[in-house]
Amino acid sequence: MTATMPPSGKPGHARAQITAKTYRKDRWWVGPVLTTLGLAVFIVYATGRVFQQDHYFVEAHHYLTPFYSPCLALQCEPASAMFGTLPFEFPWFLPYALVSLPFLLLFRFTCYYYRKAYYRSIWQAPTACAVTEPHSSYTGESRWPMVLQNLHRYAFYIAVLISVVNTADAIIPLFHGTGGGFGIGVGNLVLIANVVLLWAYTASCHSCRHAFGGRLKSFGTKPVQYWMWTRISRLNTRHMQFAWITLASLMLTDLYVALVASGTITDLRIFN
Repeated sequence: MTATMPPSGKPGHARAQITAKTYRKDRWWVGPVLTTLGLAVFIVYATGRVFQQDHYFVEAHHYLTPFYSPCLALQCEPASAMFGTLPFEFPWFLPYALVSLPFLLLFRFTCYYYRKAYYRSIWQAPTACAVTEPHSSYTGESRWPMVLQNLHRYAFYIAVLISVVNTADAIIPLFHGTGGGFGIGVGNLVLIANVVLLWAYTASCHSCRHAFGGRLKSFGTKPVQYWMWTRISRLNTRHMQFAWITLASLMLTDLYVALVASGTITDLRIFN
C-alpha cells in the first residue's frame, strides 16, 4: 500500500506523489451524482411552483400548500391569508410567502447535512474520500460569503416559528368539512403527515440539540432538559433521512394541493 502520511523529515521518507485523480475502483461518483440530481429536482420544482402564483389553495376545505404559507400578497385568496395581506399586489418575481421562504431557504442552505451534501456533490470539496478535488486552496467557512453559514443557529429559531404556522395550516382544514364543521379528507392526511415530517426535520437539527444542551456542563440538576436532549439526540442520528424525506413530502403535498385546486383530481373525503 502506498503511504500517504506527511514526510517524517528523514531521507527517503518523502510523501507519495499521486498524479491520478483516484485509484479507487468502486463507483464513488454515484453518490455525488444522485445528490446533485435530487437537489436539482427540488430546486426546479419549488422555483416553478413558487412563481406560478396559482393553484395553491383549495377554498372548499382550506388546503394551503406550504410553498405559499403564509400568503401575504394582495392577490392572495382572502381565506388563504391567515394573517391578512399587505396593501399592494406582488409582481411576478416576488413569492406570495415573501416572509417565510427566504428564512426556510436559509435554514436549509446552512443546514449541516445539506452543507456536506452540496459541498461534496456540487462544489466538490471533496467529491469523495481519496478523490482529488479541483480546488488548489481551502479556506473553509472563515471567509465571505461562507462565513454566513454561521447564521444557521438563528435561522433555526425562525424555522420553528414557521413550523408553528405550518401546523396551523394542517389543523385549520380539519374544521372545514364538506358540510361544515369537523371533517377529514385525503388532503388533511397529506398536510398532517407533511407537518409531522417537517417537525421531525426541524427537531433533529444540530442547532436544536445545541439549544437544549449545548451550553450545559452538567445535566445533574436538569432531568427534564436531559430527557428532551436525549430524545433530540436520537432524532439527530436520522437528520439526513429527514432532510431528504421532507424535500419529497413538500413536493408531494404541494402537488396534491395543486391538483385539487386546479380541478384535476377530487379530494377523497373520509369523514364529512
